[in-house]
Amino acid sequence: MNWLLPFFCGLGASILSAWGVGGGTLLLLVMTLFLGVDQRTAQGINLLFFLPTAAGALVFHWKNGFLDKPTLKRSIPWAVLFALGGAWAATAVEVELLRKPFGIYLLASGVSLLWPQKKKPEESPEAHPEKTP
Repeated sequence: MNWLLPFFCGLGASILSAWGVGGGTLLLLVMTLFLGVDQRTAQGINLLFFLPTAAGALVFHWKNGFLDKPTLKRSIPWAVLFALGGAWAATAVEVELLRKPFGIYLLASGVSLLWPQKKKPEESPEAHPEKTP
């Protein structure tokens, strides 16, 4: 019966992720605050939780033509660089030092969700005739 709480936490986080809420972050908080999992292990589990979802989304977006290839080409080197830096920091820096900045990040991202940015209205093709096919 020790598996029930983790199971329902994972199920709830996956449902929230499907709704676009960021269930992986919530799962990380549940694991560290309520299940007694240390932060590094919880971050690894969170990554394993995220990777299949991201891979599926990437395939879906690729098949449907939703990827902006020039942006993708520019962002991949930076993403790899920062992923390597984050992996190094997660293993080299003391957990207590990581906990506070991560908590601040979570608070800031939560507060930013309270005031979403307004979308800019799309311009009509007539405004820029040189961009029309």
